[in-house]
Amino acid sequence: MINKKLELATLGGGCFWCTEAVFQEVKGVEKVESGYSGGNVPGHPTYREICSGLTGHAEVILITFDVDVISYEDILVIFMTTHDPTTLNKQGGDVGTQYRSVIYFHDENQKKIAEAVVKKVAAYYDNPIVTEISPLATFYKAEDYHQDYYRNNKEQGYCSFVITPKLAKLRKLYGDRLK
Repeated sequence: MINKKLELATLGGGCFWCTEAVFQEVKGVEKVESGYSGGNVPGHPTYREICSGLTGHAEVILITFDVDVISYEDILVIFMTTHDPTTLNKQGGDVGTQYRSVIYFHDENQKKIAEAVVKKVAAYYDNPIVTEISPLATFYKAEDYHQDYYRNNKEQGYCSFVITPKLAKLRKLYGDRLK
């Protein structure tokens, strides 16, 4: 058995179905779970509660990755270039605080890397980056039907019109980094 050096990254880039689908294709990513974080109400939130925008949670993914294959910095560069980090509380047609661009860091080293990556990629955007960088408090796993959503629903309209183009962009920019 090979010992892997696994770390976690928690990211929100709009709808978690999109970010989950992107990172499921990246080499070194062992697991991606859709969920919620950053809220201000107690207890495990439901999708319906999140969609109200009243809980303060963001739709996020929890990525388990092998640092011997892909670095946290590379994870963040892919993240920052496969969604629009310049739109506040909005990704395409998805609007609300639950769709904010956010990096939840797990430790101070991740915070420093996140700040450096945001600064580095800012030069590639015409508008200022609004991605929030905050400490991870709690990750709540989303309901089972949200897990592997794109893989299980490729023919669904949202998947065809929103996620498939994101994956095409990922393949164009990072073809050498994919499984």
